[in-house]
Amino acid sequence: MTTPEVQSFFDDMTKTVTHVIMDPATNKAAILDPVLDYDPKSGARSTAHADEVIAYVREKGLEIEWILETHVHADHLTAAPYIKDELGGKIAVGDHIKDVQTTWNNIFNYKNGLETDPAIFDHLFLDGDRFTIGEMEAEVMYTPGHTAIDLTYLIGDSAFVGDTLFMPDYGTARSDFPGGDARQLYRSIQKILSLPEETKLYLCHDYLPEKGRDQNAWVTTVGESRKNVLIAGVTEDEFAAAREARDKDLATPLLLYPSLQVNIRAGHMPPPEDNGVSYIKVPLRKSK
Repeated sequence: MTTPEVQSFFDDMTKTVTHVIMDPATNKAAILDPVLDYDPKSGARSTAHADEVIAYVREKGLEIEWILETHVHADHLTAAPYIKDELGGKIAVGDHIKDVQTTWNNIFNYKNGLETDPAIFDHLFLDGDRFTIGEMEAEVMYTPGHTAIDLTYLIGDSAFVGDTLFMPDYGTARSDFPGGDARQLYRSIQKILSLPEETKLYLCHDYLPEKGRDQNAWVTTVGESRKNVLIAGVTEDEFAAAREARDKDLATPLLLYPSLQVNIRAGHMPPPEDNGVSYIKVPLRKSK
């Protein structure tokens, strides 16, 4: 089985990992979960992080075939369209983008319909779909629970799991976003953990545990992840109760509203208003 070459880029602000996944036989590659820098205080955007990825791709002489999203991220804006403009490639996400767009279309009270048009993505993957990166075989595994759309990409002897699992000493993704479900998350994790124990797992976030590790990490194995602190020896009922209780104490991600408004559009900014300026909406909520 092919072992992909992987170069990873860690964004410290959002704790996101972008992976460049390369076929060693052809120099063709995919970029997974690219980050666009965004300052929530000023609304300013920057491509500094994406430019590091682009520089690496050009230095290696890679041909980008895919820009893969594991889900619609709630903690960073995607740089997918910028990457596509610079390097080419098709922007792909799961077919359940339709559900996510509909949910957030209602939350943001959008009227023009653009936000519920999956055609703004180049390709939509279904569970079990197969594709190639160069000569490497890849398969799509639908692993919802964190959100309604999460995918795991099985590429050679490796799996790219998005936010579903974190390092074994930290735990799992939260499940309290619209469309998330703790029981569904547990079942998705079991699917991942049923892969051969030597399968490499590439994660898309890392948060340091309170004790022990002091260096960020984002590669583990199925065997190690079976010892995950929130999963090992735990039933679905126990996991769901613990995950839901834990989620109640978690803060809303800083970039939740900017991220969702951009990411449901495949990374494109909201349409400019009649003054030529794009705006991010924040729904006002009553105090509890």
